[in-house]
Amino acid sequence: MRSFFYFVLFLLIAFVVIILAAILGAVGAWYFAWLVGTTMIVLISAAGGALLDAQEEQTTAAQASGDERRQV
Repeated sequence: MRSFFYFVLFLLIAFVVIILAAILGAVGAWYFAWLVGTTMIVLISAAGGALLDAQEEQTTAAQASGDERRQV
């Protein structure tokens, strides 16, 4: 039954996408590129923030233990 609901959900999404493509026409590719680019910028920024946070935690832990060699 769960597969059926997924099928119906994806069918509705496909229907909406086809209608939007028909309405937008040639401009649709620009909107797609904008959505993909914005998503990538957000994901890369989040990954950079997570890496910075991990580096700060590692530096703090190294200073607390007194080991200067493990600092980044």
